[in-house]
Amino acid sequence: MKKIVIVVAVVMGLILATNSTKAQTKIGTISLAELIPNMPEYKKADTAMNEFNSALQQQYQDMVNEYQQQGAMLSSKDTVKYTSAQLEIKRKDLGDLLTKLQGWQQQAQQMQQQKNQELLSPIQKKAMDAIQAVAKENGYSWVISKDQLLVSPPADDILPLVKKKLGLK
Repeated sequence: MKKIVIVVAVVMGLILATNSTKAQTKIGTISLAELIPNMPEYKKADTAMNEFNSALQQQYQDMVNEYQQQGAMLSSKDTVKYTSAQLEIKRKDLGDLLTKLQGWQQQAQQMQQQKNQELLSPIQKKAMDAIQAVAKENGYSWVISKDQLLVSPPADDILPLVKKKLGLK
């Protein structure tokens, strides 16, 4: 009988401990898709990214123009002034340029991703630091991204608190 009382007491203690931990859990949600574009650093990064993309596009256009000029030159009557060895080299150069043009899209995409990561990493870090500070200051045990949630338990939206922490409107 004494053992049953001890087991019941231990189980009750565990139940009470579990209930008290549940009461202390505070959940917050935030949408990084709403926060980050409102940060002034993001606007600067977006402008820089647009300029970078324009530069890549201009470089591509320059390569296309060069390819077209070389192709036009090789199909014109001016080729008679070149030796067969010179024409062979010019055709090889044209083929190399075509290969470079064909691989440009993938190379440009990799360069864009790298530049985007380089520009956004400090902004994302600043946002995450602010979220962590707000969570700590306001006693949130969990902060979950609303961007991918379909169903969640009731939680507080901490976006206004984080915006205030970052000095955003």
